Amino acid sequence: MTELDILKALVGIVALAVAVIGHEIMHGWVAYKYGDPTAYVNGRLSINPIVHIDPIGTILIPAILYISGAPFLFGWAKPVPININIVILNGGFRGAIAVALAGITYNLILATFLATLLPLFGEPESLFTLFLYLFVVQSIILNVVLAVFNLWPIPPLDGSQALRYIGASLGWEKLVEFIDKIYPYGMFILFAILFTPLSQMLFTPVKWILQIIL
Repeated sequence: MTELDILKALVGIVALAVAVIGHEIMHGWVAYKYGDPTAYVNGRLSINPIVHIDPIGTILIPAILYISGAPFLFGWAKPVPININIVILNGGFRGAIAVALAGITYNLILATFLATLLPLFGEPESLFTLFLYLFVVQSIILNVVLAVFNLWPIPPLDGSQALRYIGASLGWEKLVEFIDKIYPYGMFILFAILFTPLSQMLFTPVKWILQIIL
């Protein structure tokens, strides 16, 4: 493994950590703003990466993607504990939807902000400036990928949670019941999609968003 390979691997790890940890913290922070102290009490509003590590999403999936030579890494952190009943009590279903979409919003804002910094980089003149450049590029792509991925309406992803609360707010009981019914099988459905050509179609919006912010 060359020095450049090590640098790229390090960049991927740091970019993934910033993306997924920030994503989960934002869920807890928005819930906290609606009066739910669960994430705070459990120490999950911390930027300490150790408390957010998920064996599958933070370690296994990124490792498989890296070893297989995937063009990008992605994964997820351990979900932040939230008492959604407190959120709904204080903020209604709008509050619940805001909590569900908080992580996606963070990822899109971070990607957009970093995209504005990209033109500031010239030719990297040292390992440090190369690291920063690669971090910005990787982070832009990774955060957009995570945002799109989490918008999929498949439990337990954020998109399904937001859709459930939207359905509940509009009185669409059948939709709520359907999402609840498939929830136990959500991870199986998700993995089936991730490792089939169908995932390429569902990731198509990544290209559209990157074209807009870049």
